[in-house]
Amino acid sequence: MNPIVLIDGTDGLEPTLDRPRPDRLVAGNPLRRTWVLHEAGPMTAGVWECEPGRWRIVFPATRQEYFHVLSGRVRLHGPQGATDVGPGQGGVIPPGFEGEFEVVAPVRKQFVLVDTAG
Repeated sequence: MNPIVLIDGTDGLEPTLDRPRPDRLVAGNPLRRTWVLHEAGPMTAGVWECEPGRWRIVFPATRQEYFHVLSGRVRLHGPQGATDVGPGQGGVIPPGFEGEFEVVAPVRKQFVLVDTAG
């Protein structure tokens, strides 16, 4: 039997650093930090931090994300309007979502990505 993996243990681990692609930027140029803590088949889980900023996102029809905000605040802008997600709240970015992701206050969140492609 495989052990349970703790998904907030980033101490001592080096994150992957990146920024949104320039052609997707709407506001700012935020630094993003990602710690991938578990990968198995179509699922990836970890912790993500980001500075304030806003950029366009396009999820493939085969990918979705569940996330839980630990600190800070994000706002998802989609066809139905904007939705804020803050500390202690979770959200789902559904397959095929097209919109904008905005970090309103520096955020730290846990995430689970599921990719059902091929």
